[in-house]
Amino acid sequence: MQAHEVKTRKPRAVKKVVGRGGKRGKTSGRGTKGQDARAGHRKRPQMRDTIKKLPKLRGEGVSRNQFKTEFTHYVVLNLGILNLEFKAGDRVTPKVLLEHSLVEKKGNKVPIIKILGSGVLDKKLDIRGCLISESAKTAVEKLGGTVK
Repeated sequence: MQAHEVKTRKPRAVKKVVGRGGKRGKTSGRGTKGQDARAGHRKRPQMRDTIKKLPKLRGEGVSRNQFKTEFTHYVVLNLGILNLEFKAGDRVTPKVLLEHSLVEKKGNKVPIIKILGSGVLDKKLDIRGCLISESAKTAVEKLGGTVK
């Protein structure tokens, strides 16, 4: 046995050539008329039509999520409210304010809390993790409290 005598187990399928000679008659299996029946036919890519239409669509089908900005929610509390809710020496954090239901979650997130200086504070408080105004900070530190 020589190398040229080796046969493949499964010969390659030969593509049927249409329209050469007889035996299929008239349209030679191409159907009737239309782009596919012509010589040299080629269907253009479907995406081409979509791309050509884009100027007229003017943003249709485009997600607007890429333009959305993350909006941060702020909650303002006054020292007077903290004076009513907390005892002397208590620690005030966003988590504790949620437990006391002074603050609500917005979109499953704890909002940023800012404490302002209006109202009377007569207790020593430990404030952490909150924004605080200058007047509120001096009022808390004046009573021996801490702000971090």
